Amino acid sequence: MSHVAYVNGRYLPQKQAQVHIEDRGYQFADGVYEVICVWNGVPADYAGHLKRLNRSLNELRIASPMSDGALTFIVKEIVRRNHVSQGTVYMQVNRGVAPRAHPFPTGNVKPSVVVTAKHGAGPAESVAEKGVKVIAVVDQRWGRCDIKTVGLLPNALAKQAAAEGKAFEALLHRDGIVTEASASNAWLVTKDQILVTHPVTNAILAGVTRGTVLKMARAAGYKVEERPFTLDETKTAKEVFLTGTTTFVMPVVTIDDRPVANGAPGTVALDLRQRYRAYLDGLTETAWNV
Repeated sequence: MSHVAYVNGRYLPQKQAQVHIEDRGYQFADGVYEVICVWNGVPADYAGHLKRLNRSLNELRIASPMSDGALTFIVKEIVRRNHVSQGTVYMQVNRGVAPRAHPFPTGNVKPSVVVTAKHGAGPAESVAEKGVKVIAVVDQRWGRCDIKTVGLLPNALAKQAAAEGKAFEALLHRDGIVTEASASNAWLVTKDQILVTHPVTNAILAGVTRGTVLKMARAAGYKVEERPFTLDETKTAKEVFLTGTTTFVMPVVTIDDRPVANGAPGTVALDLRQRYRAYLDGLTETAWNV
C-alpha cells in the first residue's frame, strides 16, 4: 500500500508528492513543523500541538495557511487514508514559493503545507524497561530554540553523534547547563525526590509531552522544579529521564558510559511512563477537538 501525503491542496501517493524548488522551506529552512503521536487512531495532545504550531508561525511571521478546523480535517484524512492506528503525523508549513532572496517575499505569497503519516510510535516497551544510554553534546543550536523550525542541522549532528556512540539520545548542554536533548526534553530526579526540568525559555522547545507529563507529575503529588540544572547534576541524580512525542517517558540509565544511580530505570520515570501510557489508552475521538 502506497503512503498518501497531502501537499498544497492535493492528496497524492507519497512517492509522487513534490514541492517547488524555490520553496523557502527548502532553500532557507523558512518553515515550522509538528510531529503528533497517533494512538488507536486518535491524536495525543492534539490541541497542544496546534497551539505550538500557531505560536511558531506567529514568531516567524508566517501567515496561517488555514483555520485549525480545516487543518484538522486534513490531518484526520491523512490518518484515515494511511490506516494509521499507532503511528505519527508530520505537519510542515513553509513561508511559500518566491524567487530566492533573504528578505521575506512581498506580495501575496501562499504558505506551503505538507502533511504525512507513518506507522509505528516510538521504541518498544522493552527499551523503556531496560532504560537507555545518552551522551553529552555541546548545544550548538541558534538562540530561538523555542520555535519549532525545520532548521534542524545541529539536532541532526547531535543525533548522529549519539548514533555513532551507540546511544539513544544526545543530552545538550551550554556552559555546563543542560538545555534538553536533540529531540526530547530532559529531566532529573534529585535524591530528595524532586523532579527538575529546564524552564521554558528561548533555550529549549517547550515540549507538548513535557507539558502533559508536568501536569501528571504534579497531580500525582510529585514536587517539581522548573530550573536550570547542570550536567554534573545529571551524573549524580537519583534518576534521569526524557520526554517526547514518540519516546513518551524514557528512563536514562547511562550518561557517557557512566551509570545513573544504580544503572537501572528509576521508579519515578517508570511510574510517569505508566501514567502517560494510561492517558494514551484512554484517548477518544474527542482528542480531535480544538
